Amino acid sequence: MSVQSIPVQKRWISLIELLLGSFFVIGHNVLHIVPNEVPILFALFWISLRLRESRWNAPNLRRPKSWIRTAAVAVVAAAALQLGSEFAIGPLAAHLTHTTERVSAVFRSPAHDWHHLWQTLALVWTFAAFGEEIGYRGYLLERAGEAGGQSRIAWWIALLLASVLFGFGHFYKGPAGVMVSTYSGLILGGTYLLCGRNLWAPILAHGISDTFAALVVFLGLAS
Repeated sequence: MSVQSIPVQKRWISLIELLLGSFFVIGHNVLHIVPNEVPILFALFWISLRLRESRWNAPNLRRPKSWIRTAAVAVVAAAALQLGSEFAIGPLAAHLTHTTERVSAVFRSPAHDWHHLWQTLALVWTFAAFGEEIGYRGYLLERAGEAGGQSRIAWWIALLLASVLFGFGHFYKGPAGVMVSTYSGLILGGTYLLCGRNLWAPILAHGISDTFAALVVFLGLAS
């Protein structure tokens, strides 16, 4: 879609939504002055959809043409998340910031704790995979791309911006954690765009990646 095909008024509205969403991300994670941003972004996604399209069925949550292809892409993206974080971005971030990534409390538990494992998986697939992907990719990345006119360069900028916000959405992990989460945002956002702006691939990738991390902790293999 070209820049000219997006009405100026709609682009301004998208920019305002983007700024509002960014405020909630920074306001909660950095300034600690607003509630958790994920439920708020989730709600804004649906409210914006209803006001813009007068409907509740989101185009970016449409059924994929091929679930097999979507699942395959998700597995590749999940592998990129885990391998890239563990062997490239994580060590680089630790070297540059002279800190180590703080592990989320969700992934801190005794080995072989079945109760904690099921709790973790429930949180991973609802709050993280579904909630964060709708909030960061389905809402913030979309609003940024639309504010830029949905040109190719606009989507690249939107991807970078949404990924940086996703990094700051994990501010509690420290400087190294912000860098690693920004990388994760790039992988998940890139997956979203490569799959025709369909959310199911990044949702599955996010869930698979976090499920793997939860199983590593459960099996006592975490360092």
